[in-house]
Amino acid sequence: MRSIYDLTFNDLVEWTEMVGYKSYQAKQIYQWLYRHRVNDFDEMTDIAKDKREFLKSSFSMKNLTLVQKQVSKDKTIKYLLAFEDGSLNECVLMTYDYGKTICVSSQVGCNMGCSFCASGLLKKQRDLSAAEMVQQVLFVQKELDKEDERVSHVVIMGSGEPFDNYDNVMAFMRIINHDLGLAIGARHITVSTCGIVPFIYRFADEEVQYNLAISLHAPNDELRSSLMPINKAYPLNELMKAIKYYASKNNRRITFEYILLKGINDKSEHIKQLAQLIKGLNAYVNIIPYNQVDEHGFKKVDYHSAMIFYDGLMKAHVKCTLRQEHGSDIDAACGQLRAKHERNR
Repeated sequence: MRSIYDLTFNDLVEWTEMVGYKSYQAKQIYQWLYRHRVNDFDEMTDIAKDKREFLKSSFSMKNLTLVQKQVSKDKTIKYLLAFEDGSLNECVLMTYDYGKTICVSSQVGCNMGCSFCASGLLKKQRDLSAAEMVQQVLFVQKELDKEDERVSHVVIMGSGEPFDNYDNVMAFMRIINHDLGLAIGARHITVSTCGIVPFIYRFADEEVQYNLAISLHAPNDELRSSLMPINKAYPLNELMKAIKYYASKNNRRITFEYILLKGINDKSEHIKQLAQLIKGLNAYVNIIPYNQVDEHGFKKVDYHSAMIFYDGLMKAHVKCTLRQEHGSDIDAACGQLRAKHERNR
């Protein structure tokens, strides 16, 4: 049975019209789901009982199940959640000065094969539906409701490659962005891709206000191909051409994600190459401390070395940030907790 959380607001309007409901009832249902955050159709008390029964026979409202919760000393919370079919995945809640950010997974496992990433320790089993991504946000939001707080930002940077699950990811963003839903602003929603070029063009043509982040991690083809197999299919010249097309269609600043790996991509020549690569773009580099994954053998750059890299980029007139570390005392890397749990069971 299809989950009610799979439906965008327009989908729900079409369904209510098709079954003979009044159009305003789509608004009622959506508000019950996302404003009141009910757990059962019977809690929708201003909808007639026969209509609630029809909703129950048409859609599922089954929620995710918490398998494990890890809380870091910096207040980062990692949730390991089970879906209806028993598949496991993670989402992470991070606290910043500007609000609460949830990092959402888009697939069970990942086939991109990035050599430093814990998500790829277990290969892709399937895509997540829009509902399963929505339910990650709802699960965390219901936790925050107890403290009268709310999710303010969403990043689709967890396990999986979002543009390898493009249609479901786009539906997910429309659902959480809708005014009658969770009303998370488009400019507070970021989707990250390792560089599937055809979908960057498609995303550009959507002309939406969601943020785009590129998982770059290396400034030249030889190094990037050794770290990220996707670069063999879409090398940097093709990737940058697509990014420039995106920039021409959308007045949005692009984020380049750059995980620092000790002795691999943190040298002075990499600073120069990176500055040249993104020259002229409305962009900035998000320098990310590496969360070590034992299976991969890469090492974390210390804070002093990270600051040298940061200063080098700034002197090269590259806007950049050094991301605050989160969850260093828990299984912080994307997919790490799930991989550990799957090995144990």
